[in-house]
Amino acid sequence: MLRMLSPRAHAGTFSFVTVDRLSPDLDPIMMFREDEGLTLVVSTEAAARAGLASETAMGWITLEVQSSLVGVGLTAAVSTALAAAGIACNVVAAYHHDHVFVPASMTDAAVAILHALSNARRDA
Repeated sequence: MLRMLSPRAHAGTFSFVTVDRLSPDLDPIMMFREDEGLTLVVSTEAAARAGLASETAMGWITLEVQSSLVGVGLTAAVSTALAAAGIACNVVAAYHHDHVFVPASMTDAAVAILHALSNARRDA
């Protein structure tokens, strides 16, 4: 999987927010229900319009490789490579692909690191 990461950054910035219930105008790209509330990832603009506080504007990178929900090591390799460069990340596994959220100002650097990781595996 690492050989074919094909990281792609999405336009815009995104925020992790928590709400008691879903509002249709938020149009989340991700939802997860926790005991404390509903965690959403929404555009930073939608969060601001709704008056929702978020800690950090995030960049969203999709790993275009068809990942497996039972694959071993992808999240570890990606997070280790980014951590070595001092880039915090939140990796979300969806059905078809994994998605990486990084501080927005670090998106381009993270994409470059992930391309280098993929190319190093291809050359190995």
